[in-house]
Amino acid sequence: MFLLYFILSYLIGSVMFGFLISKALFHTDIRREGSGNVGARNAGRLHGKKAFVLIFLGDALKGVLVILIARYFGFSAQIQLVGLGLAILGHLKPITLNFKGGKGISTFIGGIIMFEPLLVFVIAGVFLVLYPFTKSFTFSGLGAFLLIPPFLLIMYYDWISFAAALGILFFIFLAHWENIKVRLRR
Repeated sequence: MFLLYFILSYLIGSVMFGFLISKALFHTDIRREGSGNVGARNAGRLHGKKAFVLIFLGDALKGVLVILIARYFGFSAQIQLVGLGLAILGHLKPITLNFKGGKGISTFIGGIIMFEPLLVFVIAGVFLVLYPFTKSFTFSGLGAFLLIPPFLLIMYYDWISFAAALGILFFIFLAHWENIKVRLRR
């Protein structure tokens, strides 16, 4: 059952709302415009707030769905986080778009907040503290995400959930590595 859930999680993550919504509503291939990324941020720059919101919500719902499916079957917190990690991997490397996807932020936010709703306050609070210093949504968001594993460890006293959250963040930071390097050179 776990294997089926893990495969399904990856496939759910591979549903690329940026690509689908851009094709359906704007008749464009978002991979060939702007930054070439299929995520909400690129779509927002190209097609406006409506596109950003639709794609962000679609991608966030992938994370929510993976957590809800795991809970329906009574899977442990650790299995839920592995499923979320696989959904994010599906978003980063989707089989549906030749393994070239987005950055995973929306899927992560939806899934991790569904996993532990109190994380809304951690993410928002740290983001608001960091943003005046970084002047970067990406850096402030990534910085806020760094507090998620310690928060989970304190809340659940569970090293496996801590490690799973760190693993997910490793993939997200890896997806943002080029942006991080450019920003640090400034």
